[in-house]
Amino acid sequence: MIVARGKASRQKVPNATKRLRLGLSIMLALLLVVGGKLFLVQGLDVGGMAEAALDNRLRPTVLPAERGSIVDANGTVLANSVIRYNITVDQAVNTKTESFKRLKTVNGEEELVTVSRDQGISELATVLGMDVDDVRDAVTGKKTYYIVAKDLKPDVEDRVSKLQIPGIFSEGTSKRVYPNGSIAGGIVGFLENGDRGQAGLEQTQDAILRGTPGKRLFEIGADGLRIPVGVDQLTPAQDGKDVKLTLNSDLQYFAQQAIQSQSDKLSAEWGTIIVSDIKTGNIIAMADTNAPDPNDPGKVAAKDRGVRAVTAAYEPGSVEKMITASAVIEEGKAKPLDTFVIPPSYVVDGQQFDDAFPHGTEKRTLAGILGWSMNTGTVMAGQRLTKEQRHDWLKKFGIGEAPRIGLPAEAKGILTPADQWDGRQQYTVLFGQGVSQSTLQTVRAYQAIANGGVMLQPRLIDSYISPDGTEEKVPAQPPRKIVSKETAKQVRDILESAVTEGQIKEAAIDGYRVGAKTGTSQSPCDDGTAGFCGYTASMVGMAPMDDPRFIVEVVLQRPKGSIYGITNGPVFRSVMSQVLRTYNVPPSKGQPVKLPQFAK
Repeated sequence: MIVARGKASRQKVPNATKRLRLGLSIMLALLLVVGGKLFLVQGLDVGGMAEAALDNRLRPTVLPAERGSIVDANGTVLANSVIRYNITVDQAVNTKTESFKRLKTVNGEEELVTVSRDQGISELATVLGMDVDDVRDAVTGKKTYYIVAKDLKPDVEDRVSKLQIPGIFSEGTSKRVYPNGSIAGGIVGFLENGDRGQAGLEQTQDAILRGTPGKRLFEIGADGLRIPVGVDQLTPAQDGKDVKLTLNSDLQYFAQQAIQSQSDKLSAEWGTIIVSDIKTGNIIAMADTNAPDPNDPGKVAAKDRGVRAVTAAYEPGSVEKMITASAVIEEGKAKPLDTFVIPPSYVVDGQQFDDAFPHGTEKRTLAGILGWSMNTGTVMAGQRLTKEQRHDWLKKFGIGEAPRIGLPAEAKGILTPADQWDGRQQYTVLFGQGVSQSTLQTVRAYQAIANGGVMLQPRLIDSYISPDGTEEKVPAQPPRKIVSKETAKQVRDILESAVTEGQIKEAAIDGYRVGAKTGTSQSPCDDGTAGFCGYTASMVGMAPMDDPRFIVEVVLQRPKGSIYGITNGPVFRSVMSQVLRTYNVPPSKGQPVKLPQFAK
């Protein structure tokens, strides 16, 4: 019996061992699977689950960049921005939180402290400068979004953030202001929805002014509460650069008042004035009538919100005769005192040309032709040039080429190829008809003559200034030699004689030598009607002629009344005088040039 039992017992042991071993193997396998899974999730995180979980806990706050300012040559602010914040609350989170934890620095070390909801509300009220009960009412309820306070400065927002109160958040806003209103309003432009540049320099320089927003990231738990020891990252915003202009805002104001008064007086559709520094190409003032106030641009018509000095191309009229005179002198086809016998009407190639005043057959000098703005004599002198030369000289003086000063919709004008000119246009371009250009293009051409024959690119943007004060000058295109120094001097003498001996005596300024030219052209109708609807009247001049410093051009579009009674002389004289005073230009020395207008 005993032997039998022992045998039976020995037979059962192997089976139990097998079962035990099998169970252990299964358990080890399960542990291996679970451990491997934990290793993958917690160690390698192949599926990015940990990262995804963290992302779900991160709460971002955008920190807006401060938009750069637009300032004049003297630093006067024409446009700037202020950063403001709204403090918001998720009432559902704040209401259910009786207490929360936050980091506090004690003896130079950070430690977690518990803060009651009431204490947090009291601290928030102190920072916001609000009544405690008002703050408590604002943060209590079931709304997931509610504005507690608006328009806070950045330092206040930073103090609120450091309180780490559950459910309290901030949102940044940027407010653009234009402290000088309509002064250079069209040039400065304005923003769309208070954010993106819509017109003027605000539009073309948007990328420079805008800057790069920053971001604040902090971690919240499943209950919506901020985790005190969790992620707290700050990426500061990079503020935009300031744009410094060449404008003098005081002269800009003076010019705007002057052209607005002249336009109103003569009921013109619009008017414009440009003041340019001959030595640098800098635009000192560029004034348009009905200038918009960027704080409220909708108060003026859409057509008045641009800068007509660069966008409006029109037939310039007799101011173009300066280019004709420069061309014939530079080409060796005529000199200022060469004689031209001019009949009452001049016919060439079947085309008849007349002057604005009746006269018999006269002997005139080239200086006298320009001094009295004679179309007949201009055609006689200009026909000494080939058609191609006439075209090429207009192109050389920048006609048909936009100035590119950084404003939207700059006109390049119309300069038709010479082989497309008809029998009349080949001659009318000599006195500014059959060709179109902007006011700034005319100023640029005159600047070349005033500057000894060297054309400079007009400059409106002087430099960009980084937030740290670093100033980066905006480069200009290389100077271009248009005519010789001697030719430029002879043309300046012709322009000065037009004031001293010719028809433009109204441009004279006491104590200063002045050279000038007037222009009158027919203005095509805007409504598509064939023919012409009024005139464009202009005057462009430079001073002082012994050492030219500034150019001023005045343009009026479709002034009312007899064209023979319309003059821009008083406005030109007023603005040029103010410019000379502003920059303390000393009176002229020596005697003014007085080239004979008639030949013997």
